[in-house]
Amino acid sequence: MPRRAAWVLAAAVALAALGAGLWLGTTQRQTSQATADAATGLTTLGFTNLQGATQSLADLRGQVLVVNFWATWCPPCREEIPSLIRTQTRFGPEGVQIVGIAIDSVDKTREYASNIGINYPILIGGMETVDLVRSLGNKAGGLPFTVILDRQGKVVEIRKSVV
Repeated sequence: MPRRAAWVLAAAVALAALGAGLWLGTTQRQTSQATADAATGLTTLGFTNLQGATQSLADLRGQVLVVNFWATWCPPCREEIPSLIRTQTRFGPEGVQIVGIAIDSVDKTREYASNIGINYPILIGGMETVDLVRSLGNKAGGLPFTVILDRQGKVVEIRKSVV
């Protein structure tokens, strides 16, 4: 291959790599910003607790929050709840707070939480919660879904299931 053709080919490959890198960086920044915006929505949205009062996750800022979206009708959700109970018992004194957001009825959730002995706050989410779950990266909206926020409210981990 003549020297000039090799140089043009190398320049074209470099430009393609640069373009791909810029595109990827922009996509990651947009995804990161979308996740940050969704985390803000998560912490500011008011949910109803099992006692009927409105509660926000912003009330728990300063703790590591493990926010678990679940439902009583979801077998994998029910399977992972005992490990969440153990985690709350073990790490609660160190500033970790599990929060369950049930996408379910208040009555069914209250009965289930009481029967199994859930030791962390349970909040009730409606259809807007499904949209929130999708904006946090769970495009299918499937359950269970867990988001871990650091003490400043920043998303540090997203899990489809913790079991």
